[in-house]
Amino acid sequence: MKINLKIWRQDGPKDSGKMVDYALDNVSPDMSFLEMLDVLNEQLVGKNEEPVAFDHDCREGICGSCGLMINGQAHGPHRLTTTCQLHMRSFKDGDTIFVEPWRAQAFPIIKDLMVDRDSFDAIIQSGGFISVNTGSAPDANEIPVSTDVSDEAMNAAECIGCGACVASCKNASAMLFVSAKVSHMGTLPQGQPERMKRVQKMVQTMDEAGFGNCTNTSACEVECPKGISVTNIAKLNADYLRSTVASEVDA
Repeated sequence: MKINLKIWRQDGPKDSGKMVDYALDNVSPDMSFLEMLDVLNEQLVGKNEEPVAFDHDCREGICGSCGLMINGQAHGPHRLTTTCQLHMRSFKDGDTIFVEPWRAQAFPIIKDLMVDRDSFDAIIQSGGFISVNTGSAPDANEIPVSTDVSDEAMNAAECIGCGACVASCKNASAMLFVSAKVSHMGTLPQGQPERMKRVQKMVQTMDEAGFGNCTNTSACEVECPKGISVTNIAKLNADYLRSTVASEVDA
């Protein structure tokens, strides 16, 4: 396959960026999208040119590092697929592909296609954990949890924090990410003691990071590679309202 690439190149967060054209021949349809970028970088290094910087780690659809906008879609054309699991057979011989980084105020560009997603880490550090003593592993096994509740929590826990929800949202909202983290712990018995405090802290940190507001377009759910449902956002809003009322009563 011959592929024409238009890739966003930017030296650093304060530099101006631009789209740069590259042409690749002999691209195997069985290559992943990241392997195709590896081939491009090998050719650039061979010509003493700067390789394209992009994030990657596990390349198994687990870590959430490989976020790219491909032809204007987060992670490319297929649903429930991360960039590292996207194969070049998804494109046609001679196609032109636009490759851009996530674009959001809370995800500043580091270089080329790499963005700083520390704002997600800050949200988790603010409340995405259980700090009270909930017992040992045997205690956990003795607390009955119905299959429905367990499935609900595990579905929310599938969020890998890639940021596709933010990148696909016209407001750069992080509500789907935060709601998944709030839901998966708030659904289980072990998450109840800090449930109200958790949602208050995580929403506050989200707002301070500069993410936009949710306007219920559901673009985040469509582009999420793990199929996180926007019903978690409704649960987040309910918990946030309940915790706000409770804090006013306490005051």
